[in-house]
Amino acid sequence: MSETFGFTVAATDGKARTGVISTPRGEIRTPAFMPVGTAATVKAMMPESVAATGADILLGNTYHLMLRPTAERIDRLGGLHRFMNWDKPILTDSGGFQVMSLTALRKLNEDGVRFKSHIDGSEHWLTPERSMEIQRLLGSDIVMCFDECPALPATEAEVAKSMRLSMRWAQRSRDAFGDRPGHALFGIMQGGVTQELREESAGALKAIGFDGYAIGGLAVGEGQEAMFGVLDYAPGTLPEDKPRYLMGVGKPDDIVGAVVRGVDMMDCVLPSRSGRTGQAWTRRGQVNIKNARHQDDPRPLDEDCTCPACRNYSRAYLHHVFRAQEIISSMLLTWHNLHYYQELMAGLRAAISEGRLSDFVAAFEAQRAEGDIEPLTLT
Repeated sequence: MSETFGFTVAATDGKARTGVISTPRGEIRTPAFMPVGTAATVKAMMPESVAATGADILLGNTYHLMLRPTAERIDRLGGLHRFMNWDKPILTDSGGFQVMSLTALRKLNEDGVRFKSHIDGSEHWLTPERSMEIQRLLGSDIVMCFDECPALPATEAEVAKSMRLSMRWAQRSRDAFGDRPGHALFGIMQGGVTQELREESAGALKAIGFDGYAIGGLAVGEGQEAMFGVLDYAPGTLPEDKPRYLMGVGKPDDIVGAVVRGVDMMDCVLPSRSGRTGQAWTRRGQVNIKNARHQDDPRPLDEDCTCPACRNYSRAYLHHVFRAQEIISSMLLTWHNLHYYQELMAGLRAAISEGRLSDFVAAFEAQRAEGDIEPLTLT
């Protein structure tokens, strides 16, 4: 196990890469999907269950943890890893996106953002320096720069102004982060869907120098076509020897498309949020277990899946416990979704290693085109 942070590309297939991010807390196999543990927990899952799905790293949320239970309290209790009983790597976001999206009452200036908590209305001041301090107190292995996420829709001039502010904040984040062996700081590219702005942002980040680079400001309602349009060039503007992280993505076809275009890391609340709302992601697409078509079906969600939900329970049972609002519904469907996402990532890694990514993508798309299996009822 490495005592420092590093990244090695083991194989490529077109723009896609597979490799390993080394950290003192363990290796992260790439392409990697990071389950989201917003408030120091992946909802409806035990930490060991998340690990059993194949996850090498979790994402924690700076904004939510600074408000409750506070970073200072987590630090006094031994840091986020001990607090949430997760001994593998943790990435924490900077809090910028949540400040912009969850707090209606906020004031932004060059120094930072003053906002009121969505929980109790208390006032807080978040700057690049404070974001770095919070993430240091949490003890996260990968720290994200503090950036500004403009509300959409926005004009190109507004996006440019926001991006340049984020680049100034990136330098301040770098300065405040300092020298922390074994921990990494990632810069965040902004620029909307305008190539010139994206390239300007990439140049500014490379001039500062980071351990990894994120592509931010996508998956915010611009649509898959526009997102892929940015990803057709954006990863290539970032250093080849550093991890590339696409923030907040996404659906399985978004993930596959991002990996094909050179992305190494992704995160999204979708698998766990879907699990709580009766939606399962399978090789054949999305299944809404709440639908009446499943109430008499004795088969599993996916006959080829080895997760506990598919090994031990029928669609009929999953339909029943969801309709009855039993907690086990969220547990089983979330476990299945996270298992499927990690299985997808393992398949992508193997396909890249073996030089058969195009065949893997073709099979992935063909299965999804087939759609869910027809309902089977007992007679």
